Amino acid sequence: MSNQIKPQPGILDIALYEGGKAQLPGVTNVVKLSSNENPFGPSDKAKEAFSRSIHSLHRYPGTDHADLRTAIAEVHRLDPDRIICGAGSDEIITFLCQAYAGPRDEVVFTEHGFLMYRISSLAVGATPVEVPERERTADVDAILAACNRRTKLVFIANPNNPTGTMISAAEVARLADALPPQALLVLDGAYAEYVEGYDGGASLVDARQNVVMTRTFSKIYGLGGLRIGWGYGLRPVIDVLNRIRGPFNLSTAQLDAAEAAVRDQDHVNKCRSENTRLRAWLAGALAELGVPTDTSMANFVLARFASQDEAEACDTFLQKQGLIVRRVAGYKLPHCLRITIGDEASCRQVAHAVAQFKGVK
Repeated sequence: MSNQIKPQPGILDIALYEGGKAQLPGVTNVVKLSSNENPFGPSDKAKEAFSRSIHSLHRYPGTDHADLRTAIAEVHRLDPDRIICGAGSDEIITFLCQAYAGPRDEVVFTEHGFLMYRISSLAVGATPVEVPERERTADVDAILAACNRRTKLVFIANPNNPTGTMISAAEVARLADALPPQALLVLDGAYAEYVEGYDGGASLVDARQNVVMTRTFSKIYGLGGLRIGWGYGLRPVIDVLNRIRGPFNLSTAQLDAAEAAVRDQDHVNKCRSENTRLRAWLAGALAELGVPTDTSMANFVLARFASQDEAEACDTFLQKQGLIVRRVAGYKLPHCLRITIGDEASCRQVAHAVAQFKGVK
């Protein structure tokens, strides 16, 4: 290729995103606990809606996502005209960076934050600014100290991935109130449904002029394979994002399955309840083995080991037992393993395998 043909600045600085492992060489019956997937899968109503969509595969999907936006709005008591839908919340994050950041701008996020914040920032030529956390939890004062006149976006996942930690609504509001006037606060609520009674920041979006919320159907709704997400913000912000959104960015199958899923809150409640129960059990079991975890508000725990060597050795041991968890050195947590909360049998298998690794009978 001609040395005159070059990508935009920042793109070659992007490290490719690596998802959680799904297979192990020579192992047929693996237990995948590396991608924070819902072990109970999507609701039956969502599956039925997806199946029905095969009869209209020759038709283009709607461009305004009106039925899905209406369903989301009714369930969460929001304004449907202030909702945008995308191919996972990742696409909404991409839209926000495309629309509001560029060369000479800065995008702020915490040191153990979702990797797509950095990737999407670099893709538009913006400068990613990584802020230290305090005990693996977002530090509002540190975030504010990192902001300046070049700051255009501040991303915070609440609860956070991969730590599972969460800051209070009062702290999020304090952050929003103290940001520079040109900056948008983006509340990533991918795991919001796992927190009983939590609105993901929707009330703050309604109360402030500088807050946007993103959500996903990939986690508690069990639709990670379909890639559906959404965002909620002020009408002027959503209008801007819709101007760069592809008109057919979601298929009919995605739209129909997501609409059925969000209307089936009985399934959501059941999944939340089971996750809460099994998360507490697994965290307790690991603690008894000398493997601490922070209080997680999501569908995983972050297991902390004495060193990177011990964490990697434990991961290797788990793999030999057919258990796939996630190494998180890429999140600057080399001494940790992120373990998705699976069903009861999976959680017990993990605890038993870690006990064997630790030599506990």
